Amino acid sequence: MKLSDILLAPQPRIETIGGDVLHAMKQGDVGYAGFGEAYFSLVSHGAVKAWKRHTRMTLNLVVPVGQVRFVFYIVDSVGVEKFRVEEIGQDCYARITVPPGIWFGFKGLSSPQSLVLNIASIPHDPNEVERLPVSNINYIWI
Repeated sequence: MKLSDILLAPQPRIETIGGDVLHAMKQGDVGYAGFGEAYFSLVSHGAVKAWKRHTRMTLNLVVPVGQVRFVFYIVDSVGVEKFRVEEIGQDCYARITVPPGIWFGFKGLSSPQSLVLNIASIPHDPNEVERLPVSNINYIWI
């Protein structure tokens, strides 16, 4: 698995009177890997939720409210640790598609909290996700 396998796709934001329409994903979009479930995760300002790695699930992450820093982590084939950082939300509205096998975490950047939507390729299965304490991966959450 490579960090370049992560797809960042800007999403349409349509200005309308009374409030914008924010697209997330369509069946024909690049990165669409089927539909299992969609769920929201709230993240408080400054809070870090890390580390998880899915073994089968493809994630499609969108932040319609607030701003969130996502950090992705792998150890490459020669043992070198690599990180990729993407910040998305109201200031940079996009979808991040994350294939299985990549460690990730995220931090809320907006006060009081941000909203993360995951459009997952399969329903939640606690047996297909691995977790590590935030201190197990050497990343400084600034």
